[in-house]
Amino acid sequence: MKVLVIEDNEQNRYLVRFLLEARGHRISEGRDGPEGIDLARKELPELILLDIQLPQMDGYAVARALRAMPAFDAVPIVAVTSYALSGDRTKALTAGCDGYIEKPIDPDTFAAEVEAAAAAGRTKEKETS
Repeated sequence: MKVLVIEDNEQNRYLVRFLLEARGHRISEGRDGPEGIDLARKELPELILLDIQLPQMDGYAVARALRAMPAFDAVPIVAVTSYALSGDRTKALTAGCDGYIEKPIDPDTFAAEVEAAAAAGRTKEKETS
């Protein structure tokens, strides 16, 4: 599966790439919101993993921008974030994310969680089916 990771922390990007490439996924990486949006347009990923706390443009704004583009109507976006307070999950889902994985990620379960999110698909698709 082609996965776009939008994450500003180099160590987090490395860990995600390592875990997902070990399962055969192809990974692209954006370091901030604008770069992530540009990469998404160019590469048309099958799944987007999105940090919320990003420089220049937070993950909520990135999710809203991607959802405004018809090319990403069917692409699941999963927030991968340390924002774990009451209401943060709802805020991410309202912005256009389809799933939510809390940091720190668990290396033993992360790839399976990502694959499950991809298999579940886009929330919008489920609602209209």
